[in-house]
Amino acid sequence: MKLYLSFFLFLFSISVFSQDLAILKYKGGGDWYGNPTALPNLITYCNNNINTKINPNPQTVEVGSLDLFQYPLVHMTGHGNVFFNEDDAKNLRNYLISGGFLHIDDNYGMEPYITKELKKVFPNTELVELPVNHPIFNVAYKFNSGLPKIHEHDGKRPQAFGIFHENRLVLLFTYESDLGDGWEDEAIHNDPPDVREKALKMGANIIKYAFEN
Repeated sequence: MKLYLSFFLFLFSISVFSQDLAILKYKGGGDWYGNPTALPNLITYCNNNINTKINPNPQTVEVGSLDLFQYPLVHMTGHGNVFFNEDDAKNLRNYLISGGFLHIDDNYGMEPYITKELKKVFPNTELVELPVNHPIFNVAYKFNSGLPKIHEHDGKRPQAFGIFHENRLVLLFTYESDLGDGWEDEAIHNDPPDVREKALKMGANIIKYAFEN
């Protein structure tokens, strides 16, 4: 019954708030509020370059709230611990299998926590690395080598992992790339313009892909 209610709410709200985005607030003590200028800057870039009409002021939504179903795409970031209780995991799963999309951007140090918590959401599904020819890498801008490297942390290559439900990509986890830092105001990290442009273009791909699939 809850699944059908959630699905109905998603279909209703998606028709009203078809291009609103939100930042996911989670438990565990991790800094879900990190990179405060990132998503607004990405939204501005998308509205100016790929013909979206996204509300320029992204909202905050808690992982266990039914308000989650108002948003076609929710962005999650942080450096540290993440915790989903049973209701959080069930709500997030219902959101994703009903048509929602979650982008998780590891801001450095998030990976061991989020991978463990995602097993509560999809117990029988593994994160799989997306091949460089996946459509998300060329839906608006071409990234022939896959996910771009924005910030260096541990000398590892950037990787994009996904979770699929019935052959639809419902969750994207970007690791060792730090896209969100590249979306932030230029003065915060002093990234060169070409690096910021790569980050914003990849972010635009993510948004366009989520809206169209």
